[in-house]
Amino acid sequence: MPAYIVFLREKTLDRSELEAYWSEVPPTLDGRPIKVLAAYGQHVTLEGPEVEGVVVAEFPSIEEARDWYDSPAYRAAAEHRFRGAVYRGVIVEGV
Repeated sequence: MPAYIVFLREKTLDRSELEAYWSEVPPTLDGRPIKVLAAYGQHVTLEGPEVEGVVVAEFPSIEEARDWYDSPAYRAAAEHRFRGAVYRGVIVEGV
């Protein structure tokens, strides 16, 4: 069953760290069955506090999504994200 990683950027702390993150993420996707469905496009907040950006990526399963998220390559890139902004991230199983 497909699964989706959803990241919500709530607040930017350091733009240069985010730019480092964005440049390091693409190689972490190589050879993985991932499909980016949305990435920082125009969005409308319906409920809750406004967010700065949204990313939605599709994986074949929760296990594949978690494997990518926990991979050494992504974890190294994510250190820039942790310093660069406040994010909320979830993995949700599709229907």
